[in-house]
Amino acid sequence: MSKTRARITSLGRYVPPRVVTNAELEKLVNTNDEWIRTRTGIRQRHYAEPGTPTSEIALHACRDALAKRGLGADEIDLIIVATVTPDMTFPATACLLQEKLGASKAWGFDVSAACSGFLYALTTGAQFIENGVHKKVLVVGADVMTSILDFQDRATCVLFGDGGGAVLLEPGNDGTGVLDFSHEVDGTGAQFLYMEAGGSRRPASHETIDKRLHYVHQEGGQVFKFAVRKMAEVSLKVLEKNGLTGADVDLFVAHQANIRIIDAAQQRLGLPDDKVIKNIDRYGNTTAGTIPLALGTALDEGRLKAGDTLVLASVGAGFTVGGVLLKWSGVNWG
Repeated sequence: MSKTRARITSLGRYVPPRVVTNAELEKLVNTNDEWIRTRTGIRQRHYAEPGTPTSEIALHACRDALAKRGLGADEIDLIIVATVTPDMTFPATACLLQEKLGASKAWGFDVSAACSGFLYALTTGAQFIENGVHKKVLVVGADVMTSILDFQDRATCVLFGDGGGAVLLEPGNDGTGVLDFSHEVDGTGAQFLYMEAGGSRRPASHETIDKRLHYVHQEGGQVFKFAVRKMAEVSLKVLEKNGLTGADVDLFVAHQANIRIIDAAQQRLGLPDDKVIKNIDRYGNTTAGTIPLALGTALDEGRLKAGDTLVLASVGAGFTVGGVLLKWSGVNWG
């Protein structure tokens, strides 16, 4: 009998209904549609209404995943929420989600790894399944990035959107599921992408608010160079660990931060367009939400079938790097 692995048996998604185009952003900051599209690949993104907490995005995604699987929330053992925009510093968003969802038998916690958060949470959840501790684990990647965007900073405010997704992990021994992963952290990159205030180092004060320190700050050139290199490197690393090459990949699902980063990784892996998911044009960068949203796009487009080999890859603030090798399960997606 094959080793027990964590299989993705359902996937749910949610993006707020409000769509914000590049043309609308032209009215807010000194930018234009051509500049945004040519440098990022983004045409539009979804914005939550002000005051919408991340737990609400996560709630919709989890309900979608459970409905597709025909399960009740009280059947869930564990909830892991990946986010950098928690409802509050504490308690964990997973606690708030557990109550809203009615997952009365579940425990949970949050993972903070920025754009790599979903992959870190996915592989963490997989350990509980593989070790036989739990049977049903919800892994969520969700962010309300508009809550920490500075709309006076045209370099960052055009990049992000709100949204998220959730996957249900269950055990299986048919050879599908999470096969392997390769994660990295390079703390020297912390200076290039961060939110300076709001933590214990710089608690909120009149000074931090006046200096606009509660918003995303990014040194775009540094982040871009690192992401272009590491997105491909981590993908190749997890393939080589398992005796595979780009030729064995049926679908490459990368964090949707910038179309040029995805294109560079695609080229280095030697993949044709039909083996790469790109939906950044319609969602922008939803941070922890991009990979589950991209998997949803692949399902919508009929580009996933049982037994397909997937590589999931991400680079995020920290710097964090994530790579996952996954064999897709043949499940009923409703």
